[in-house]
Amino acid sequence: MPVPSVKWSLSAISLIVIFGLPGTDRQAMAQAATAVAPPVQAVTVAQGLENPWGLAFLPDGRYLITERPGRLRVVEADGRLNPPVSGVPAVAASGQGGLLDVVLDSSFATNRTLYFCFAEPAPGGAPGNSTALARARLSLDGTALEDVRVIFSQRPKFASRLHFGCRIVEGMKDGRPDGTLFLTLGERFQRAQDAQTLDNHHGKIVRIGKDGSVPRDNPFVGRPGALPEIWSFGHRNPQGATLGPDGRLWMHEHGPQGGDEINRPMPGRNYGWPVITHGEQYGGGPIGAGITAKDGLEQPLHHWTPSIAPSGMVFLTSDRYGAAWKGNLFVGSLKFQFLNRVELAGGKVVREERLLGDLGERIRDVRQGPDGYLYVLTDNAKGRLVRVMPP
Repeated sequence: MPVPSVKWSLSAISLIVIFGLPGTDRQAMAQAATAVAPPVQAVTVAQGLENPWGLAFLPDGRYLITERPGRLRVVEADGRLNPPVSGVPAVAASGQGGLLDVVLDSSFATNRTLYFCFAEPAPGGAPGNSTALARARLSLDGTALEDVRVIFSQRPKFASRLHFGCRIVEGMKDGRPDGTLFLTLGERFQRAQDAQTLDNHHGKIVRIGKDGSVPRDNPFVGRPGALPEIWSFGHRNPQGATLGPDGRLWMHEHGPQGGDEINRPMPGRNYGWPVITHGEQYGGGPIGAGITAKDGLEQPLHHWTPSIAPSGMVFLTSDRYGAAWKGNLFVGSLKFQFLNRVELAGGKVVREERLLGDLGERIRDVRQGPDGYLYVLTDNAKGRLVRVMPP
C-alpha cells in the first residue's frame, strides 16, 4: 500500500551550472537564473520494486513498470504490485543490462500492443549480448505477453555489462503517429570507436517501422557499408529520449567524467563521440585528442560538466504546476539523486532547478501521466513509483 504523502517545500534557489572545462568557450559559463519553485509533494504510489527502469500508463489507471532483473509488472492504481507478467523473453540481467524501457503503442486502447527493449543474450549460450526491441500484446487480464516478437537486435553482439542505452520513442509527423519507432543504443563502453562507423549499431539511434522494417526515408538507406536502420550516430550511452514541443526527437546521453549532453538528433548527423566531448577519462586525462569541437560534428544543445548521470526525459505539457513550468524539460539524475527542471528559450537552456533532492534516491525515469502530473521511478533494490504533486 502507498505510504502517506511527504511534502518537500522548495524555497528559491540559485544554481550555476558550469558548461565547460576551464579554457573552453564558447558555452562559457551559462548562468542559471534564480528560480522560485512552488512547493511540491512527493507522493509514493508504489514501493518494493527492484530497480525499476521504465514506466507506462495503462488506460484503466494502472501502471506498467519494468524491473531491470527481467520482470514486467502491472501495478494497481492503489500501488499494489501484481505478480510478474509472463512471456518476457530471457534477458541478460547483469551490470547495466536487463529489462529496460517500455512504451505503449499509440493505439494500445484497441490493439493492446506495447514495445519494450532489453539486453538480449546471444543465442545458444554464446558469449555476448546487445540491446533488442520487442513487440507484444498485453493479455486482456494483464497477466501475460502474447505474440512476443523481437523486431530489432543491435549488431554485433558483444560481451559487456555496460552502455545499453535503450529508450523508445514513437515517431510523429504533422502531429500524428507515423508508424515508426526510435531506439537509442549505447556504444557498449569498450567499443567506443564503433560509434563513428556505420557498419554497426553501437552508439547509434535507429529508426524502424513498428513491424521491424526499415523506413525508406532513413538517411543511410542504399548507402554501401551503412546499416539502413541508423538515424544518427556518434552517441555514447543515451538513456533519455522524448518528443519535444517541436515534434522532433530530443535525447540525452551520458558523457564520461563530464560532458553529459542534450541533443536533438537529426537524420544522418554525427554527434561526435568519442572524437569530441566536454568530458574526460575517469580519473582524469583527455579522451582522444581532448577536443570539444570539430568540423562536421554536431555540438550538443547543452551539456552538464560535471556529469549529473541523466536518465529519463519528458517535456511537461500540462498546466498542473502553473504556467511557469509548462513546456519545461524534466530529466532525472542518477548521480546526484534529483529531478532536474530545465527551462529553454530560443533553443538554449536558460535555467535549471533541482527538485526532489530530499528523496535521496536515484531518479531513473520521469514521465507525464494522463492526469497531467509528473511521475518518477527511483532506481534502487527497493525502488518506488512517485507522483510529483503541487500543493
